[in-house]
Amino acid sequence: MTSRLNPYLNFNGNVRRALEFYTGVFGGNLTLSTFADFGAAGSPDADQIMHGQLETPAGYTIMAADVTSEMPYQPPAGFSVSLSGDDGDALHEYWEKLCAGGTVTMAMQKQVWGDEFGMCVDQFGVSWLVNIGQPQSWPGSRSSRRSRPRRPAGETPSPAGPGAPRGRNPGTRRPAR
Repeated sequence: MTSRLNPYLNFNGNVRRALEFYTGVFGGNLTLSTFADFGAAGSPDADQIMHGQLETPAGYTIMAADVTSEMPYQPPAGFSVSLSGDDGDALHEYWEKLCAGGTVTMAMQKQVWGDEFGMCVDQFGVSWLVNIGQPQSWPGSRSSRRSRPRRPAGETPSPAGPGAPRGRNPGTRRPAR
């Protein structure tokens, strides 16, 4: 079985609205289950969302739940949800929608590392980071620099080309000890 990492957000009675908002941002299939759906029909939280899940066409999964009336609600703090990639059109669209009704904490603009980057807190209090990378190619290659594995420190490229064993250049001698 494979594993995956995705945000699981907690809300104070408004997870239905939040996940419907995220569905408007990202598209996809939203499933919502109330506490009543799981056997707590007579509880004060019966109509609250015990588990919500959004699966988007881009492959993102966002899960969320309402905090029960028995638990203290802690607003989101100390983390951000990060979106990154080089599909500028899609990421700009997400950015605009996430900012609607929220607060921009860093305007989307070109940064010193060459990408566009912005930060916002959406209308539900969730912090978002959006980084739009600029495709970069290695000389003589069509592949993106971001998709190429990094060479360990001190390792030199093999003169035999791709696929050849990497490490110390076989055409050099080690110094005498």
